[in-house]
Amino acid sequence: MISYETPAGVLLDIEMPRMDGYELISTVRAQEQYRSLPMIVLTSRAAAKHQQRAMSLGASAYVVKPYQDEELLNVINTLVFGTTTRSSR
Repeated sequence: MISYETPAGVLLDIEMPRMDGYELISTVRAQEQYRSLPMIVLTSRAAAKHQQRAMSLGASAYVVKPYQDEELLNVINTLVFGTTTRSSR
């Protein structure tokens, strides 16, 4: 639970049991102390309407599955640390 210790960021899906990702984003963003917490949606829902809804609710980034590991790591590093990783290729 994030109330015990604030994480560096949150990875979530739109499709989750009990509370979907949209509800989670709204709930977290409604709390002042989490307004700048990076929230990254990692989902198979590729339609623009899903991305637009998530971003309008306060998602920091939207990554569609399947994804490249380096892409996700770059998104996380940029949002959490303000840097990107270098390709080892």
